[in-house]
Amino acid sequence: MKTTLLKVAAVCLWSLSAAACFAAVPSSLPIRGIHLSAPSSADVTLAVRFIRDALPREGVNVLVLEFDYRYQFTKHPEVTDPDPLSRDDVKKLVAAAKDAGVRVIPQINCLGHQSWAKNTMALLRTHPEFDETVGQHAGNEGIYCRSYCPLHPAVHDLLFDLIDELADVCESDAFHVGMDEVFILGDDACPRCKGQNRADLFAREVRTLHDHLARSNRTMWMWGDRFLNGDVSGLGQWEASLNNTQAAIHAVPKDIVISDWHYERAEPTAALFATEGFNVISSPWRKANVALGQLDLIRTVRANANDTIAAHMQGVLQTTWCDLGAFVKAYYGEDTSNQEALEAANCFKTLFSAIRNSGLK
Repeated sequence: MKTTLLKVAAVCLWSLSAAACFAAVPSSLPIRGIHLSAPSSADVTLAVRFIRDALPREGVNVLVLEFDYRYQFTKHPEVTDPDPLSRDDVKKLVAAAKDAGVRVIPQINCLGHQSWAKNTMALLRTHPEFDETVGQHAGNEGIYCRSYCPLHPAVHDLLFDLIDELADVCESDAFHVGMDEVFILGDDACPRCKGQNRADLFAREVRTLHDHLARSNRTMWMWGDRFLNGDVSGLGQWEASLNNTQAAIHAVPKDIVISDWHYERAEPTAALFATEGFNVISSPWRKANVALGQLDLIRTVRANANDTIAAHMQGVLQTTWCDLGAFVKAYYGEDTSNQEALEAANCFKTLFSAIRNSGLK
């Protein structure tokens, strides 16, 4: 009988302790974000309208704007892609976000995604010496996207200038460095990286970018796919790594915000990042059922895990992967010709409606 009573008492104490832990985690989602391409110069007014009108109505509090090299940089004006935004353009977007209570986080894709199809983007187009595979793959044939060499002695001085200038004009306390889908790394064509351990190379670049941002008290955000093992998880080479970068997860700072993207299924990897000590956000694209599945996973962990893990499940970042103008017009029903934009807009509306209705806002 004494043993039974002790067990009952222990269960009661555990229940009270667990309830206290769960109560310590607020029911709201700290991050309710959307990721958009920076608008064309012609669509700045449209973007301002969307930021001021739609984002607060939907409950968005974070806007990640992917500029890459579409900004009129002053320190390195040569590193500019077509139709760049001016400082005045960006200030209009920032002012609209302030009015809407939305935090702006700019993005430049770092390491990978330095080309798309036949187009090599401004960094490697104007500074081909930074290319990991310099002189290789004419016309970008036979590759997905080019990468810059993370060991080139001059690449970071230039890149840091770009990051700082863009972060300053956006008045941002954080910066998204991309780093997804890095397939070219430690390539045999690179005299500096050849034969190097890819996880070490990736982790070193993450730390280099993180430490630079930390010096200006900015938080680093990045995509999380290269930290996942694509083989043992069954996630494959896109949503995870098949080129052995996954071990880098254990060699990078934990105060990085991980954008955990999955577009076909609600994979439970956000919880993995949370248990590793990272703040993590789930990122859907155009399938509303996947977005709702991700939200269910977030809700489950925040309601049932201990307070440390639960608090790391920070929220969502809806992606769009189309021209901002096309997405906004699809959102408002002003253009129904772009199917991917329509699907992304529907996913966004469905997800944020569910957040509001669930009390997680």
